[in-house]
Amino acid sequence: MSEHISVMPERAIELLDVRPDGIYVDGTLGRGGHSKLILERLKSGRLYCFDLDEEAIEKSKVFLKDYDNVTFIHDNFMNMKKYIDHADGILLDLGVSSPQFDEADRGFSYRYDAPLDMRMNKEDEFSAYDIVNSYSEEEISRVLWQYGEEKFARRIAAKIVENRPIDTTAQLVEVIRSALPAKALSKKGHPAKQTFQALRIEVNHELDSLRNFLDDFDEILNIDGRLVIITFHSLEDRMVKHCFKNLSTVKDDLRIAKTPDQIEKARYVLLNRGDKASDEEIEINHRAKSAIIRGIRKVYGKDR
Repeated sequence: MSEHISVMPERAIELLDVRPDGIYVDGTLGRGGHSKLILERLKSGRLYCFDLDEEAIEKSKVFLKDYDNVTFIHDNFMNMKKYIDHADGILLDLGVSSPQFDEADRGFSYRYDAPLDMRMNKEDEFSAYDIVNSYSEEEISRVLWQYGEEKFARRIAAKIVENRPIDTTAQLVEVIRSALPAKALSKKGHPAKQTFQALRIEVNHELDSLRNFLDDFDEILNIDGRLVIITFHSLEDRMVKHCFKNLSTVKDDLRIAKTPDQIEKARYVLLNRGDKASDEEIEINHRAKSAIIRGIRKVYGKDR
């Protein structure tokens, strides 16, 4: 099993600009790498950590045992405002952690034979098995196209339905291979990558969680507070980029003469335009290759 390495940790902490007395949230705890860097900078402040994976929380409690100013919450980060009414900074790392990929029985990886699962929260009943074996051909095709941007979605969906029941990741990989033309199979990269991504997103409602969070986080963030998000595929990044652009754009027409108190102000400012990992980091941690980090700071609005 590989050790989990946090992606762009120094850049994340730089953008978050942790204050010693602040209230911070790690919305995707994982194995606690980013959380530890935040806690090293906190003195009288507090860190709240969310994760759907109870095993990740238990292991992070051991990893972070030297800190008593951290609270662990077993829930989806989209429910953050149920637990916290104000924060000076929020960090989301939307990648699946290395242990989740590399523990074969979790069913996240196309590289290991395992039962079809892909649940981040083991308490959930719905799994990848249910999608593959109970969704209609049209529904499977939609999932693969919408969440995996798989251009052979229809062919793969038809083959899945034709070969049901499919119980394991290895069986699914073979079905995917059988659906693809030789030209697609000869391309670089694993032929099942996009399908597995799409199934994982559907199982865990990942884009819905991100969408709901982006609708709500402003109610939590203090003035001068920062939100930093690390994405790993274009669907997530487009959502984050669009949200940040809207929040940092003045929507009022400044050509119309108005008094200062009538002019709508941009409520946020961008901290960057989207940074990628360095070649050196990618060499050490290949999962950083697709990562993009974006940050935004609140400058106007109701303080907490």
